[in-house]
Amino acid sequence: MKKINILSASLALILFINLKADAQIKLSDIFKKVTEKQGTASTTGTPSSFEIGQGIKEALQIGVSAGADRLSVKDGFLGNLAVKILMPPEAQKVERTLRGIGLNKLCDNVIVSLNRAAEDAATEAKPIFISAIKQMTLADASNILLGNNDAATAYFKRVTTAQLLQKFSPIVTTSLSKVNATKYYSDLTTQYNRLPLVKPVNTNLTEYVTQKAIDGLFIEVAKEELKIRGNINSRSTTLLQKVFGYADKKKG
Repeated sequence: MKKINILSASLALILFINLKADAQIKLSDIFKKVTEKQGTASTTGTPSSFEIGQGIKEALQIGVSAGADRLSVKDGFLGNLAVKILMPPEAQKVERTLRGIGLNKLCDNVIVSLNRAAEDAATEAKPIFISAIKQMTLADASNILLGNNDAATAYFKRVTTAQLLQKFSPIVTTSLSKVNATKYYSDLTTQYNRLPLVKPVNTNLTEYVTQKAIDGLFIEVAKEELKIRGNINSRSTTLLQKVFGYADKKKG
């Protein structure tokens, strides 16, 4: 009789364990399905105005930071053909003439120093862009999201150009002197102006390099904007997936 009781208890225990395990599996399956459903729901649907604003600001902060960081390091301008600063247009004839008489090193020194000055100035760009993002209204964000592929870049040009010019100009002036660009360019134009029958060349290097540095920044910002609009893998957060997925549907 005792053996029967022990056997019954053992069978009951085994049955209880199996039922419990089965219940846990079912609960696990249910939880998984609910989680998957919630995850899907969070990346779809119509985002609120607040979500659009936050999504655009998040995307632009990532983009402008990446663009500014690329340009503010050594060879950020010089090693990037899309933004590399060449000799001023009015001095390109000078460059050809001087290279033709063997003064390649002098011309190279000028070009390198112009780009180094722009790289120095680019270090100040990020805080200006971030400030513009923080001041962005919900209407600005919505217009950017549903606007043209360069809507964000156009926004930055409109609200940051004056501040960038003001901030960059003294930095470029200092940098041009620090990297000897002013001296190199003076040597170059002096050599050229000594040649017979040439029209003297005199360029405001600070204005030229400042504008080129700003142009380069906007080129990089535009690249980042296209990337996040067109490359789904660049939408690294749930919010970005939802906001830009909504934009894709609206435009598609």
